[in-house]
Amino acid sequence: MLKRQGVIEIWHDRRIIAGENIDRAIDEHINSDEIILLLVSPDFLASDYCYEIEMKRAMERHAAGEAVVIPVILRACDWHHAPFGKLSATPRDGKPIIQWPDTDEAFLQVAKAVRGAVDSLSKRTSAPAAQSRIPAPPVALLATGSSGPRSSNLRLAKLFTQRDKDQLQTEAFDFIARFFENSLVELAERNEGVQGSFRRVDANRFFATIYQNGEDVARCTIYMGGGAFGGGINYIQGHASESNALNESLSVQADDQSMYLRPMGMAFMGGERDPKLSLEGGAEFFWALLIHTLQQG
Repeated sequence: MLKRQGVIEIWHDRRIIAGENIDRAIDEHINSDEIILLLVSPDFLASDYCYEIEMKRAMERHAAGEAVVIPVILRACDWHHAPFGKLSATPRDGKPIIQWPDTDEAFLQVAKAVRGAVDSLSKRTSAPAAQSRIPAPPVALLATGSSGPRSSNLRLAKLFTQRDKDQLQTEAFDFIARFFENSLVELAERNEGVQGSFRRVDANRFFATIYQNGEDVARCTIYMGGGAFGGGINYIQGHASESNALNESLSVQADDQSMYLRPMGMAFMGGERDPKLSLEGGAEFFWALLIHTLQQG
């Protein structure tokens, strides 16, 4: 929609044609374009050209108020310690796009961040001269241009509502269901004589089964909420249609900066006393419970 409405024109280095000077083409855009998206992943951080040249110049222009830099977190990586780590990233809370059960929703947040940056730039250029001498930073970003001494402790506590926690629980359950379905397929492809079965019973429950040489060797039920356990995402060995039992559970918790999944017990896995798991970490935790018997054998 941003392109269709003529709000933005897009350029990226895949548009460099054969015979064109690559460095010159990139320099021309990175020194003139008003909004620069950093597509952040482990590969981005590992690339000397992206990190030392493109990102460095983009941050210089952002600090000077000449451009808006928006980090787009594609995959999980240690980006908070990068020079752009002080900027407000998209999608929400810097959650990597590949960890969203619905990636369309994640990319929608990216589009909204770009639209917000455009609106901010428009207000900046249309403001009276007296007001535009000290431009306000874009809504989606934090100011990074100060070179004077300052504290490194600038993070304020965030407040997460019950609605936020309920939404994350639903996202986590859907992610775990997709994770199990895909993992069962891959497990069968990689191991001769092994088959997997995934069945979504309803919006809040699914069954997973692993067969080896035709015999069922592992079964589980994963369901959300219900019964005397007051919610959470629960794991049962075997197939069960009732919500009155569990062997393990993940609940949504929050600290002053983020929400996360916390296991009830950690079962046989050891590790931290009070682990903070991502959606992928929670899915891996349950998956390890399912295939533990096979791995032991």
